[in-house]
Amino acid sequence: MSKNNFRVESDSMGQMKVPKNSLYAAQTARAIENFPISDLRFKRPFIEALGVIKFCSAKVNGELNLLPQSISKSIMKASQEIIDGKHDNEFVVDIFQTGSGTSSNMNANEVIASLANKFHTGKQKIHPNDHVNLCQSSNDVIPTAMHISTYKLTKNRLIPSLKILKKEFDIKEKKFKNIYKIGRTHLQDATPMTLGQEFGGFSQMIDNSLEYINLSLSPLKLLSQGGTAVGTGINSHPKFAKKISQQISNKVGFKFYEAKNHFESQSSKDAIVNLSGTLKTCSTSLMKIANDVRWLGSGPRCGFGEIILPSIQPGSSIMPGKVNPVLAEALTQVCAQVIGNDLTITIAGQSGNFQLNVMMPVMAHNIMESIEILSTSTRAFALDCIKGIKADKQKCENYIDDSLAMCTSLAPIIGYNKAADIAKKAYASGKTVRQIVNEDQILTKEKSDKILDPKTMVKPSL
Repeated sequence: MSKNNFRVESDSMGQMKVPKNSLYAAQTARAIENFPISDLRFKRPFIEALGVIKFCSAKVNGELNLLPQSISKSIMKASQEIIDGKHDNEFVVDIFQTGSGTSSNMNANEVIASLANKFHTGKQKIHPNDHVNLCQSSNDVIPTAMHISTYKLTKNRLIPSLKILKKEFDIKEKKFKNIYKIGRTHLQDATPMTLGQEFGGFSQMIDNSLEYINLSLSPLKLLSQGGTAVGTGINSHPKFAKKISQQISNKVGFKFYEAKNHFESQSSKDAIVNLSGTLKTCSTSLMKIANDVRWLGSGPRCGFGEIILPSIQPGSSIMPGKVNPVLAEALTQVCAQVIGNDLTITIAGQSGNFQLNVMMPVMAHNIMESIEILSTSTRAFALDCIKGIKADKQKCENYIDDSLAMCTSLAPIIGYNKAADIAKKAYASGKTVRQIVNEDQILTKEKSDKILDPKTMVKPSL
């Protein structure tokens, strides 16, 4: 790149070459030079949250007469463009950077200052630190952005996706309520149940996850903003913290509050760790469900084949006609990623050294990735897989009569040991439990038909 493609910018450490048309300046350029680690950058929700903080800070600082109205309005106008996603390509700092996220905060300050200076008609030049970052520190901006972005993503994307999945399970629970099948424990035949009951269990698991996630959102409503460097609020107005929480609430559309204790909110990231833990719990449930769906639909001729999965794409490059449970497999991979992300978040959460956590960028990246991929994968799984599932009623019923576990309902009548003998005899002879009971005249046919009716086995019977 020729010299004509650069301009020179200065910061407290000296001069830096910056791409001529970039909105960012010297401190961002230093971060690009210092952290050539990966191609991972903060995504739209986090950048939007930074824009919200800068917008609301400028508004509050204007109301408190800490900024001239002309500067306040220019910063607000520039910040709104960040909120609207017009300059995402200017946010160029690697996720793996300073643990406080200072480089990303300054990236935002520099971009907004450059934009604001284009809008500002006054003589005084808007400065990224003195004006855009007024009453703020990276140490309270980054944790605040984490809370805003994760709260919004969870409320607007993850919870609606999980509700869609639960709805599809509820529909299947009703639709399959009269389809009787064999239950399985330890991967072995167990007593009968309905396919509807099985899908009802899936629905309850999602309902539980929704409850856990909703409970984990409350701590995210508490914002660090106003604590500045270490939690004392140095270099900020006494009313700033409360006022900016109110302004953020108005801007975002969700209610946020000033942190109860700024020293806790800046040194501890327990709220994020807690949310991640609920996402891990949700992922373990989804992993179980997705694998059960894979097994129940296995075959179609040489597996369980109790359900028929929708065909959405060819399953093999070499085996014609093969169709695979691709959406279930995609979901299990997402779950594995979320569980792995949780470990990173847990380790990062332990790094609250004295008055500041120093692994916030990777924590923010991982929690948002977990929310986003869970949101998209559960929605696709619900609408493109679960919604189209059909039951193979005949196959479900055939398995029931062949099961040795049918002898379970005999145990209260003839005793456990005698019922076990019938199961062993049926297994050795290749006959059904019903056939052995009738052939050996253990019960009358009328009584055996009643006792061995699977419809009587799917609820308490004594």
